[in-house]
Amino acid sequence: MILGAVTVGTVVGVLISAFVTGGLARLAVPGPDPMPIWLTILVGLGGSLGGGGIAYAAGSRNPYVISTVGFAVAIALVVAYRRFVQRRPAIGRDAYRFPERGIGVDTYRERLNRAGIDPDRIGAAVPPFAAAKQQPSATPAAATAGETPTENPAHFIRLLDELHDAGVLDDDEYNAARTRLLESLRS
Repeated sequence: MILGAVTVGTVVGVLISAFVTGGLARLAVPGPDPMPIWLTILVGLGGSLGGGGIAYAAGSRNPYVISTVGFAVAIALVVAYRRFVQRRPAIGRDAYRFPERGIGVDTYRERLNRAGIDPDRIGAAVPPFAAAKQQPSATPAAATAGETPTENPAHFIRLLDELHDAGVLDDDEYNAARTRLLESLRS
């Protein structure tokens, strides 16, 4: 009985550690990387195991060295995912654009569209005075399937907050999208 509890606890601990490592690796690479939780865990697990194996093979038994190399390998996995699956650069101006392909990208694109945010404008370079001249649409884009902002406004406000906190939306984009969402709720 105790052996089973230790095993479950160990598995849960490894999954949490892999999630944190994968999440930090995603944050270390500039630009948005929408991916499901299971893929974040897989990146963290692959980085930890691969980096641990590399450090161990190099003769290091220091846990700090092993975890640092594991984190570096997890970052390399995110860069490889971006390069070979999403087919976009990991650095530079285009790294900040929202991806067009990848695991889970279509779902995130739909959620952004329902919240009134054009995913193709995220990370696009807009001259400072051109942004002030643009007039935002009065209502968010209509949902093609699933819930609409009027059905679950808290979900869409939370989505906007997450995108703003992650740096995907700048202050002007965030305020404009939030205003459009709130105006659609008043209608």
